[in-house]
Amino acid sequence: MEKVIIVGTGCAGLTAAIYAARANFAPLVLEGHEPGGQLSTTTLVENFPGFPEGINGPELIMNMKSQAERFGARFVYSAVEDFEPADGFVRLKIDGEWKETRTLIVAAGASAKWLGLAREKELVGHGLTSCATCDGAFYRNVPVAVIGGGDSAAEEATFLTRFASKVYLIHRRDSLRASKIMADRALANPKIEPVWNTVPLEYIPDAEGEMRALKIRDTVSGAERELEVKCVFVAIGHTPNTTPFKGKLDMDENGYLLQREGTRTNVPGVFAAGDVADHVYRQAITAAGQVCAAALDAEKYLAHFEH
Repeated sequence: MEKVIIVGTGCAGLTAAIYAARANFAPLVLEGHEPGGQLSTTTLVENFPGFPEGINGPELIMNMKSQAERFGARFVYSAVEDFEPADGFVRLKIDGEWKETRTLIVAAGASAKWLGLAREKELVGHGLTSCATCDGAFYRNVPVAVIGGGDSAAEEATFLTRFASKVYLIHRRDSLRASKIMADRALANPKIEPVWNTVPLEYIPDAEGEMRALKIRDTVSGAERELEVKCVFVAIGHTPNTTPFKGKLDMDENGYLLQREGTRTNVPGVFAAGDVADHVYRQAITAAGQVCAAALDAEKYLAHFEH
């Protein structure tokens, strides 16, 4: 019987590992399908406190992992295949075998949705991103593009006008599906140029492997052209990594875990924090702070079994 199992090794999961390990629980940490989470694909992180010159995303993740291991956290390259609540503990199916634990911290994060175009993986962090708040400041006084038509696309386009010289807002329809207030704010901004009835076809890098242009097609006329942009922000949503918990842990309609009384879920001993439960802020620092609370909640819960 494990005391603590943590699902996820992004900023959230590793913070949980540090806290649970320092509390002497020797947590078992499951690395999952995306070890390191979204930060592992980020070249430079400038907004995480304590690094005045910034730090590479993978380096920050490795530092946090080393810190957790130093205090006794154990890491395995496995993902959750199934999950069952039981009386006073929960069971997880990992690599075909069931493991039992008193507490479970789900910090599996959310995966950005991408377009599936060629060169996508190699350009992430080199002029292709899914987070304006994280990367907008790197693109001052240059043209950029945002792809999407919902609230997040309208919000990211508006945010980017603080830095970029021009923001192309590319949508496959002829109106945004964002809420009226968000859409109106974006379309009223003189720096934002909507590109309606348009789909992206191809990312075009320069000789150094950085984004140079985006090839697009007008769905009405069929005409194709290149937009010269230094960065493309894909804002078509995220998918929380909660599939193994469906039907057992309470979720909203998009699959994000619902929290009650801090970080608790509807199943006793199971706690959720970070992007797996947060579709609003989606920052490394908010994930870390929230999952710190989850680790402390788990510690309090475990105290009942020690008396």
